[in-house]
Order: sequence, then structure tokens, then C-alpha cells
Amino acid sequence: MRRFIHTILGIPAACFLLLACPVVMSSCDEFLDKQEDEQLTFDKIWLSRNDTRDYWLNAMSYLPKETVNFSGQVPFLGAADECSIAYDRDYRKLNFGTWNASNVPYSTYCGIANYYNGIRECNIFLQNADRCSDPLLTRDQLNQWKIQTRFMRAYYYFTMMRIYGPIFLLGDELIDFTATTEELYRPRSTWKECVDYVVSEMEACIASPDMKDSWVNDSEYGLANKWVCQAVIARLLLYDARPLFNGNTLYKDVKNPQTPDFPELSGKNLFPTQFDAGKWLKAAEAAYKIINSGNYSLYRSGTGTTFKDYCANYYGITMEHWNPEIIWSCEGYVTRYNWGVSCVPTSIGGIAYGGVGPTQQQVDAYPMNGSGRFPITGYDKAGGPRIDLQSGYEADELAMSTWTYPCSGWSTQSDFSITALNMYKDRDPRFYVSVFFGGNSWIHGTAKTLTSFAKGANANKTHDYPKPGYLINRLYDHTQNSADGNWGDLVFPDFRLAEVYLNFIESVLECKKNGVSLPAGYDDKAKEVWDDLRDRVGLPSILTSYPEYSWNVNAAELIELCRRERRVELAFEFHRYFDTRTWMIARDTDGGPMYGMDTTCPLDSGAAANSTPAGFWKRTVFETRVFKDNHYLFPFSQRELDRNKLLTQNYGW
Repeated sequence: MRRFIHTILGIPAACFLLLACPVVMSSCDEFLDKQEDEQLTFDKIWLSRNDTRDYWLNAMSYLPKETVNFSGQVPFLGAADECSIAYDRDYRKLNFGTWNASNVPYSTYCGIANYYNGIRECNIFLQNADRCSDPLLTRDQLNQWKIQTRFMRAYYYFTMMRIYGPIFLLGDELIDFTATTEELYRPRSTWKECVDYVVSEMEACIASPDMKDSWVNDSEYGLANKWVCQAVIARLLLYDARPLFNGNTLYKDVKNPQTPDFPELSGKNLFPTQFDAGKWLKAAEAAYKIINSGNYSLYRSGTGTTFKDYCANYYGITMEHWNPEIIWSCEGYVTRYNWGVSCVPTSIGGIAYGGVGPTQQQVDAYPMNGSGRFPITGYDKAGGPRIDLQSGYEADELAMSTWTYPCSGWSTQSDFSITALNMYKDRDPRFYVSVFFGGNSWIHGTAKTLTSFAKGANANKTHDYPKPGYLINRLYDHTQNSADGNWGDLVFPDFRLAEVYLNFIESVLECKKNGVSLPAGYDDKAKEVWDDLRDRVGLPSILTSYPEYSWNVNAAELIELCRRERRVELAFEFHRYFDTRTWMIARDTDGGPMYGMDTTCPLDSGAAANSTPAGFWKRTVFETRVFKDNHYLFPFSQRELDRNKLLTQNYGW
């Protein structure tokens, strides 16, 4: 428990990183033990605007850098069925079931100690910030720092809850670090208490006059506003309504121990044991507030209606900084290098480690451009696709044909003729924006490089190649030439309007499925925003694509279609990992064989390095993953269990 205490509860003195300075302090003592004329005690921090600001920045700094280190700090892309990452990182432990309470992956960044350290720093700041007597610090500025800190404290809880389920709620408490280990034992709060706390804190932030409706300049865009708070509420209540946290019978015996020291939590079930259909209405209402506000709109690059315009509409979400669809980007501007270097094929030269690519399952998920139908409805026992022939997808999917590649990239390159699989022809614009397949030319600035993922080919010469034979196309800036060291910047959409649309559609349909009465206008609004989402990429409305379904009759079938829409619309934005788990479908989706093309197929003898042999083009298992019922949530580490005898472990660990 001692490590748990000290990393979670910290020390009362100011041990923090000076984010605004080039020097990073390695310990509290090192920071405090400056030269005699530079002595900085805890009390002196609050005498200076700059030192107070530094403490605030530190309290806000405990989120993992997901978008700049998506394989090293978090597992949410590498351990999801939408993607494969070639590098030897800890997500492989999740993929192959080689993890347990004594070997918890990503414990530095996903572990509760990191977040509780942040929560404690937030509490220290909130309880001391008003002491700042520097006349250079205005009351308005201080109030802004305080409300942002309150938001971040609640957001830290949310980030833990999506990984661990119920956790410890501390509120404003600063636990005495001098207390004995036994005095610091405590049981977990229940899931409902955790949800209620985060929602109430976000609502308090929304109600505060210090939380703004919107931001108007670049320096403020990364901060929270009222609609960011509402977006967190909407996502949390969506998760709360889904099967993992709504009457999940797997968790019926996960309870706190009996303890007289915490009578209100003693013996409590940590997870809801009864299904509550009313949660879906709460989720719908939370999303509706954002939609109805009119503050955000789907990004469109212009008014054009060509296929390339539709591609640009989708590509621009991650290209146009702070566009009107983005509700929040918690990291703000970051270099695109980390995404690009992992997704760009090694064939183009320069710094390139292209090993991050979609699985065949993700490729199969994209609808057809003409019909708007999802062509692959499932798989047979041998892994072969079941094809919806009404979709327009050709049954001879692995046959080659010559067709015009409709979305050549965002540079001077014009559309070009390509000989490629029927599988890739006539798909949703989001497919071409998101997925790069072998035998195609990678656009980088004004250049293009024909690329092959066959063994020994120009993009598969070392361990740095995509195991499924596809690369993520979407997060690379194709107007830049990374071979010359140009990458561009990224504002990653942690929360955007399209997600809120999909949250709302799913919640409305679940209400209909479960007999929950909806407010007037919710049905029409759900259809309207789904139409808007599809219109942005030139697809027919969902009911036009599926005339056999009725909005008032086929809620269950439409929920499945909404899930499919969500998978392609939010691809590679760290949603799929949590979606398959909260829907409790991950045993089927995240376990078992993962497919791609055959990247073990060698080049033909004497063939050019950019050629792709015929043997490459077949559905091939590149790895077999393991997912068990206990994998839906992370375990608490054995070290924490040993030091807190009131800590109940998650199911199955």
C-alpha cells in the first residue's frame, strides 16, 4: 500500500513539474533545495502568479499523451480489433492474454496511481489558489484556473472509470500522508456513485459563470468549456447505459468486503446488478443538449458534391485545425510526426516505421458508395466473408480489375487508373481516406511512391511493416513530404460532433428497443443527424440504403447498423477499444484470428521491389488474439491489493 499511498496521495510540499520551464525537476527535494536566495517553500508558491500558474499547469498534466504516443503510453489502438501495430509494446500482452495482476500493462500511464496523483494536485491547487497575493494575477484569471482544475479532476476520474470501473472517490479530501497503512485502507465507491459524482462535477462546471461557453483564440482552444463538460457527460452516460455497466451478471458477485470503518460501502455491490432501461434516456438527453445547442456542425471542406469533395470533408476533420466539428482536443496542437512516422510506409524513404495498419475486419466494415449498405455481414467458420449481394459488392472480391482510384490524395496528383482487387472498388469515401492498401501509390507532397507489402518488397524489408498489409492513411498529412522531414501539425478530435450524433442515435434506438418513451422530436432528430453524417460523405440515408427496415419496427437491426456506422466514422480515434468492451462483444471481435492480406508471400523472382505478387492477395490470419471475460476491465495490481486490504479486485483476476 505504501507505493499506492505516496504516488496517489503525494506529499504536502510542492513536488511538481515546471511545465513552463525547460528544466524538469526530478523530485520535490530537488525543487525545494535551491540556492539559499532561491528557497521556495510550499507557502511561497502562492505568493507568485508564475509559481501559482506552474502549480496549476502541473495539476492539469496527468493525462497520458495518447495522440503523440499511442503505442507506448496507452493500449487503445493496438489492443482494438480495428488495428494492428507491429512494434513490441505492452498492448501485445492484452492481445495474447499474457497479463495478470502481477503484470499489468501500461501501469505508468493507465494505472490509478498516476491519476490519483493528479487528483491530489488538483485538490491542493483548489484549496490554496486563493492564497495567491500577487497583484499581477487577476481574479478572473484565477477563477479560470480553478474551474479548469475542477473539470480536470473530474475528467481524471472518468478516464480511470473507463479502464477499471468503480474506483475510489476522494472529493476534496487530502488524506494525511503520515497516517499508517491500515488507516489508509479504503473500499471502492460503487459504479453509480462514481457516475453520479463525475456527472455532478461536470454539471457544476457548466453552471459556473467561470466556465465559458466557447473560446475565441488559439491559446484557449485546448481548455474545457461548457460543451466539453457536456460531451464528457454524454459519453459517460452512454457507457453507463451499455451492457458492461447496466445489469452485467458477470459482475453480480463483485462486492466490497464487510468493514465497520466504511458502513456506507460495506458489502456493497460495486456494479449495478439490475438492467435499467431508463439509462438510455439519460444518455439521449445528454447528447441532445449538445446537438440542439447549435454550437457545432459537421466539418465540410466546401459545397462540392464530387467524390473527392466527400473525401475532403472527412479527411479535413483531422487536417483543419479547430474546425467547427471539434468539441475538444485535450492535447491541442501536436506534431503529426508520431502518427506519421508510424503510418508512413518505409518505401518512401526518410524516417519511416510504417507498421500501424487496419485489420481486414476493419477494411470489411466500410459500406459501399452507391448503395450505402455494409457489404460484409459476418464470416463463416473458415473466416470467409458473408456478402450482402444487395450492397453492390462483388462476390469475386479477390479478382483484379482496372478502375479509377477515386480519391488520389490531397496534393497535385490527379485521379489515376489502378489495377486492384474488386474488394477495394466503389467503397465509402471514408475507406479511401482511412485505409491504404498495397499495390497503390502513397502520396507525399507532390511525389507518389508505388508501394508493396509483400515480403522483401519496398515496404516490407524489416520488422517495420503492417502485419495485415494495410496502413492507416488518415492521420498522415499527404500535402507534406515526410521523406524530406516535413510532417505538419495535428489537432486530434478527442470529442467531436459526429461522436455525439452517434451517441444520440444509439441511445434513441435503444430507448425504442426497450420501450422507453422519448421526448417529442427525438426520433426525427436522430434520423436527421444520421442523414447528415452520411450526407457528409455522399451516402444515401440509412433508411434509403435499407428500405426493408422501419424506424418504428426494426430498432434492434438499426442499432447494429449504428454500431457499424460508428466503427467507420470514428475509426482510429480510440473509441473502438471501449465500444467493443462496453457493448460486451469483445469476446467475438477482439479474440480469435485477425485477418489481412498475406504479408509473408515473397516477391516473385526478379520482380521489382514495388511489385505485388498474386499470392499476396488472399485473406490470411496474421495473428490469433485472446480475449476472456475478465479482460473487459483492467485488474488492480497485486501490489495495490497487498497494501490495501479493503480493495476488491475486478472480476476474474
